[in-house]
Order: sequence, then C-alpha cells, then structure tokens
Amino acid sequence: MRLLTFQHLKWASFAHSTVYLCLLVSWALGLDDLKYVFGWAHGLGWIAMCVLSIAAVHRRVIPIRLAVAVAVIGAIGPFVGSFEFVREERRRTGRVTGSAPRYSQGSHGR
Repeated sequence: MRLLTFQHLKWASFAHSTVYLCLLVSWALGLDDLKYVFGWAHGLGWIAMCVLSIAAVHRRVIPIRLAVAVAVIGAIGPFVGSFEFVREERRRTGRVTGSAPRYSQGSHGR
C-alpha cells in the first residue's frame, strides 16, 4: 500500500479536523442541514482514520501513541490527532516541541 504514508495520513487527519470544525460551526449557527452532512462526514472520517491508523501501525508507518490519539481521542476531538501528527513529524526531523531554551552552565549573567 504505497498510499499509506505518513504524509498522506497527516493530511487526512487535517481534513478530518476541518470537517469537525465545520460540524462545530454549523452546530453553533444552528444550520441543521449542514450539521447533518458534516456529522456523517465526521463519523465516517473517524472510522476511516481508525482503520488507516491500525494499518499504519501494523506497517510501522506511525507509532502506536499516534494511532491511539487518532482513534481514541479523535472521536470527540480530531484536532488532537492532527496535533500529534505535527508533533511526530517534528520529532522525526529532530525539532523539539514545547521545550524551553537551554543555556550553558556559565551563561546566567553572573
């Protein structure tokens, strides 16, 4: 399955997050027809992301931690899965997320 790549899964996760955002906006605005469409799209998208995540873990495309974020938390908040894809990509490229700058021993202004 050459289509099952990290980048394809990442963009699918972003698309799923966008659908979920549209669902939230349509719910907040009381747009029932759109809410129905985006609700189904979110549900089917979540199922697809779960299946793809399981296959990706099996093929060692993504770590289990990322798959759990997508499958378990993704049902109610797919933004977490998208964030985890960004975090994993940064980890793979050596860019650290959320860490404070490190200073050498003697650079504290003494």
